[in-house]
Amino acid sequence: MPISFDKVPAGLVDLAKTAAVSLEKQGLAGRRAAVYLVLDRSGSMRRYYRDGSVQHLAEQALGLSVNLDDDGIVPTVFFDSHAHPAVDIGLDDYAGRVAQLHDSLGHMGTTDYAAAMDAVIDHYLDSGTEHPAFVIFQTDGSPDSRRAAEQTLCRAARLPLFWQFVGFGPDRFDFLRKLDELAVPARRVVDNAGFFPAGKNPRKIPDADLYDRLMGEYPDWLRAAAAAGVLAHGAG
Repeated sequence: MPISFDKVPAGLVDLAKTAAVSLEKQGLAGRRAAVYLVLDRSGSMRRYYRDGSVQHLAEQALGLSVNLDDDGIVPTVFFDSHAHPAVDIGLDDYAGRVAQLHDSLGHMGTTDYAAAMDAVIDHYLDSGTEHPAFVIFQTDGSPDSRRAAEQTLCRAARLPLFWQFVGFGPDRFDFLRKLDELAVPARRVVDNAGFFPAGKNPRKIPDADLYDRLMGEYPDWLRAAAAAGVLAHGAG
């Protein structure tokens, strides 16, 4: 069961309701999924931690999770030159949580997509959930190893995980656009990823628009994954 809005902290109620509208428009009301958040903490991301953009994305992820999940928790993977162990950001401890966790991790490194994706995959498989996962993967540039990132995404296409990449900043994001368009079935069994750029000022995107963009390709993946046997019958 989704979480009742009367149990949602006041600061997140509007986000949860806005996310509900987007899900309804896409015919996803009542569908279940575990929401994950992956956060880039390479050195070039410093400004987005300082100005609250990353914290706001975490709150938007919680607003989405209220509608899709039932535990009020978004497992979150920070990554730089490697992936840090997943930590929980929950309805009862979200305020200032991103800065607290980010500061605790020390030096900001480079950008290892594959390690972050592997950390999500491991956490998901260990969770034992019967529902698919919707992964919000935020970054501001290309990975250390493009080959490793491609291979990991293609391998993960056989699992019930959808990867929604969100680009912060002015980068052209040519590599993320390539990931979004990797051939099916030559490279992966289903199209398991989406991408959109959030621009130089991600917080300026209205919440309703952000949720619409997050959900842009997810319904197509649900149908394709079910047809390919990636999703268990009735999952989600």
